[in-house]
Amino acid sequence: MIQIKNTEGLSVDQINHELNNGAKFVIFQYCISILIMTFKRSSDIYFIKSGESTVKYSIGFSVITFILGWWGIPWGPIYTIGALYRNISGGKDITQEVLASLNANVIKE
Repeated sequence: MIQIKNTEGLSVDQINHELNNGAKFVIFQYCISILIMTFKRSSDIYFIKSGESTVKYSIGFSVITFILGWWGIPWGPIYTIGALYRNISGGKDITQEVLASLNANVIKE
């Protein structure tokens, strides 16, 4: 199950306040290749506070991708470049999807 990281110690009100100030939920990509097999995966969800840089969260995934992603033919280089670009640009913002999922779960309860 995917977890939301970087929300430890924050109340729902604090998270909502941060979201109103520009915080977001982000995932990063990484790629690992083994000769003819290439695996492209997404990280857990990270809560990025307003004004906070994503670099400290994405650097590990980018390093893994840079070292292990290239080696699968033909998808290794393609997925590696895509994952590195996505991570360098701040990851994939999935705030709307997370909020929709949370709201759907609240309505069901």
